[in-house]
Amino acid sequence: MSRAVRALPIFGWLRSYQRADLGPDVIAGLTTAVMLVPQAMGYALLAGLPPIVGLYASVAPLLLYAALGTSRHLAVGPVAMDSILVAGAVAAIATLGAEQYVLIAAALGMMVGVVQAGLGFLRAGFLVNFLSRPVVAGFTAAAALIIAASQLGHLLGIDVPRTHHVHRVVWEALRGFSEWSWPTLALGAASVMTLIVSKKRWPRLPAALVVVVVATLVVWALGLSSRGVSVVGDVPAGLPGFLIPTVDTSVLVELIPAAATIALVSFMEAISVGRTFAQRFRYDIDPNRELIALGLANLAGGATGGYPIAGGFSRTAVNVRAGARTQVAALVTCAVVIVTLLFLTRAFFYLPKAALSAIIVAAVAGLIDIRGAREVYRVKRTDFYLLVLTFIATLSLGIQWGILVGVGASVLLFLVRTTRPHFAVLGRVPESQTYLNLARHPHAETLEGIILVRVDAQFYFGNVSFLKETVRSLIDESETPVRYFVLEAAGVNDLDSAAAATLDELDEELAARGVKLVLTRIKGPVRDVLHRTGLLDKMAREGRLYLSTHRAIEVLRSGMALPDLSPEGDDPRAAADQVGCGMLNPEAPDPGKNFFETIRKTKA
Repeated sequence: MSRAVRALPIFGWLRSYQRADLGPDVIAGLTTAVMLVPQAMGYALLAGLPPIVGLYASVAPLLLYAALGTSRHLAVGPVAMDSILVAGAVAAIATLGAEQYVLIAAALGMMVGVVQAGLGFLRAGFLVNFLSRPVVAGFTAAAALIIAASQLGHLLGIDVPRTHHVHRVVWEALRGFSEWSWPTLALGAASVMTLIVSKKRWPRLPAALVVVVVATLVVWALGLSSRGVSVVGDVPAGLPGFLIPTVDTSVLVELIPAAATIALVSFMEAISVGRTFAQRFRYDIDPNRELIALGLANLAGGATGGYPIAGGFSRTAVNVRAGARTQVAALVTCAVVIVTLLFLTRAFFYLPKAALSAIIVAAVAGLIDIRGAREVYRVKRTDFYLLVLTFIATLSLGIQWGILVGVGASVLLFLVRTTRPHFAVLGRVPESQTYLNLARHPHAETLEGIILVRVDAQFYFGNVSFLKETVRSLIDESETPVRYFVLEAAGVNDLDSAAAATLDELDEELAARGVKLVLTRIKGPVRDVLHRTGLLDKMAREGRLYLSTHRAIEVLRSGMALPDLSPEGDDPRAAADQVGCGMLNPEAPDPGKNFFETIRKTKA
């Protein structure tokens, strides 16, 4: 791949662009634009910004992502999750409706861009893996409730507090029953019902555009703006200018946690959507290139009066369903937004805010996945508890703290699992060479005088104490005297210096108790570390290393002993044959000798 294509992926797909793709791309771009324009205005309202800011955020970011993104179908722009995060972060610093509020939101968009682009250049796309599915599910469900509750004021025509405490918002809305605007409520309810029903009955219908047009005409024709229905009002015409928002350094420092949170959440959303459709159409996307593309798109959006953007699932699904094949569809969508900004802003004067709120509520209704939560509960209880914890934390502490609690809990759960790894005491299936977990297979035979254990985790400083305690307790609780403790290490992928030292100490401790430690099926990286400690050579000379667990048990039960395998000792091939060291490749010349020579060179 040439440097130009790596820097600007648009050169790659434009070079092979087919004329047959133009028609589907144009149709998809027009269809997505019809959905994007009202959604962008509604999401800006959700963020506490003027609706026009949503359109500003749908120009430069679309152009930048089309040139730099590696997904052919991802539709970027304002999304609900980012909007509620922006609202929470900026409202804590500036007054809603003030000019400073808009500037801080733009600065936040640029900060998100810097974080994302920086992570991309550092090839740190793997960080999104810390956002596990249960955390995302719990966070998304709680955020959906917070977003829906935040729109009650616009749907009822009253003022309600902007807070993440859903119960407080609902209570305040009910207390203000006498002040409800019934025309506003009727418009909002009708809009929500239209959006929900059309999604199920007529999924290809541009329901959001229909709601916007019909609601605007109703307000204009019936003069509802003079009867308490809040409308968008004057929307400035023209394209956004290029302006770096000037914000105090103290404000920028205060925005750092929010910028980091939005950067990770929006990237997670975009990469999840992008991978979904990339797998369907059999092409690859580069997570690090996606970070750079989204980062530069956010930088451009912030510098042109917008606010943070991401890749939305609903718009991308519409884009794909309409036939999009490349990012030419995004360029068409951008062109429609530009035309709207230049010539159609006057048509938004009588657009009721209740209609925009209805679009938001309908969009986030599908984010509460009860069926998915039930499936998580059925498959893995601990993951379900993690989901519930994140859900409760998000509702009680707020969106930013909620996701941090979820990530922290998932990392803590991972550490707990690795410090107490899964292990199994094995027994032999009668008349076979198979050894299975005695707890799951009671019919397996115990091995008199031998404890055979399989560990399914890496050894590191965090679980060495658990290893020692497990070995001691198994020997102490054995009903018969133990002569050999056999550790099947096929599931051990790595070990650090602390674990290697612990194995050496354990070997000496068991020897003092008259028990020999035996290792089987050791992987190459583990052998390398043990060789550098000297333990591997020592155990090899004493015949306590085996490639086959079954062969090891046969040797130990028969009382066979290995001769010295040091360079001055007996023929290593005969000894290797005796313990079955050459069983992995019996046709290789001198298998036993090759095996032990390779151990000594640490290249096995």
